[in-house]
Order: sequence, then C-alpha cells, then structure tokens
Amino acid sequence: MTVERSTPRTPAENAQLALLLEVTGTPKPGNVDRERDLDELRFEHFLAGAVGANRGLRRAASGAPVGVAFERAIEGMSHQSGGNTQFGCLLLLVPLVRAAAAGTLSPDGVTEVVESTTVADAADFYRAFEHVAVAVADPPEDLADLDVRRGSDAIPALRDRETTLYDVMAASEGDGNAEEWTGGFSRTFDAAETILADDGPVPDRVARAFVDLLAEGEDTLVRTNHGPEVAAEVRRRADAARGDPEKVAELAAAFVDEGINPGTTADIVCAATFVALERGVSV
Repeated sequence: MTVERSTPRTPAENAQLALLLEVTGTPKPGNVDRERDLDELRFEHFLAGAVGANRGLRRAASGAPVGVAFERAIEGMSHQSGGNTQFGCLLLLVPLVRAAAAGTLSPDGVTEVVESTTVADAADFYRAFEHVAVAVADPPEDLADLDVRRGSDAIPALRDRETTLYDVMAASEGDGNAEEWTGGFSRTFDAAETILADDGPVPDRVARAFVDLLAEGEDTLVRTNHGPEVAAEVRRRADAARGDPEKVAELAAAFVDEGINPGTTADIVCAATFVALERGVSV
C-alpha cells in the first residue's frame, strides 16, 4: 500500500532534520541537548554528525542497499571529534528512509525493507563498527564469532552462516534498536503519533516524547553500561517526572551528574521525529 507523503522535503532531508531536531530538544535527561554537553561529547558534535550522515541518507533514499547506505552514513557521521554521536539513530533511519522513498512508510512497509536485507548488508553493518566505538553487550557464546566489535573480521563467519542483517537483529535479544527492526518499528510509529498530536515547537515535542519513551521502557544503553537495576530505576524516575517540566529539568541535571545516558531512547525518538516529519508535522 502506498503511503502519501505530507512534506515538501525529500526523505533524506527529513532524516537529516530529524537528527538535528533530536539533539535540539531539551531537556532530555542524561543526553546531549542544546543546553547540556557531556564530558567528551558536545552539542556541536551531533550537528556535525548530522551533516556528515547526509551522503548515506541520500543513498538510502535513492534505493541503495540498506547496508551500503548505513555504512556510508556512519562513515560520514564519524567526521567529527566526539566519536559515536548517532549510530543507533542511523540504524533506524536508514530503513525508514528507504520505505519513505518507496512510498511505503508504515510498519508493514519498513518491515518489508528490513526483512529483505542480505548477507552483504550484514557485512556492511559490521564494517560500520570500524568507524566509531559503539557500546554493545557481549553476544551469546554460540555467536562469539559474530560479535559486532570484530568488525570486518566477522564477515567470513557471516558468510559461512549465511546471516543477513535482519538475522543479526533477530539474534540481538534485548537490544532496543534491534527490537524495532524485528517488531515493525512499533515504538517509533507510536512516538511519532505522540509528536504529531502534541503542540508547540517541535524540539519541545521531541523532548516530551523522549521522556514518555524513557518512562515506558528500559533503555538498552543504560542497561549495557550500568546494569538492569539501574535501567529499571531510570525508567521509574522518568515515569515519576514526566508531565512536570520542573521535575524533568531536575532529572536531566541528575542523570548527567550520575553519568546516565539513555542513548537508545534518543535513537527511537529521532526515528519517530522522522516519521512525524514525513507525515506533515510543521517546522
């Protein structure tokens, strides 16, 4: 089914704008925004990352394979001194851009995109890990040869196992971005509706949607870096603060002080912002 676009911008332009709007939304507890930097990761790094990712996003919109477009986007994103700014955002954005460019931006449409990925796409995904350092959990013992941190060294194992990029995501149990891939991008599309239904400046809507997402599900990056108990407590604290701007601002300062960075939630709200832009949210 063809989905009508409601925007004057191209899908690649909306994806780049989503990257920019995500980082300008404030407060987003624990994350870089226009009012807060982290020790080694600053607002300007995200702006530069969004600019650098453009070439890969345009490749996705032109119909290039998902893996090729993603690796190019990550390579371009890495051209700033902060390191990994938007790896997870781009992992979600690239298939969404492919679907939007084909006129099928819907849960079914993007599912068709990701389920059609190949072993070659998986190989390019692994190559992308050589551009930036990404925090990931240890794989199960039987998948040690497919540890993404091995980068290109894991490609022979991918080929031997005939593992597609979708297969990689399906095996990434408990990873929030992988669950979007295998679950029809359900949280992405739900959060997009929240942004569309809200009012006021879009960065403010993005920030509110971020807190809602954080309150509704544990953040994978927090769990990876701090453990399940902290991830559960972060979710509880976000739920207690949402809807109260003063409490959210206090939480934002507290999470930065505590070194808590809910990056996976930022990835999903960025993807949701893209969907909202494609569906006509006014900027």
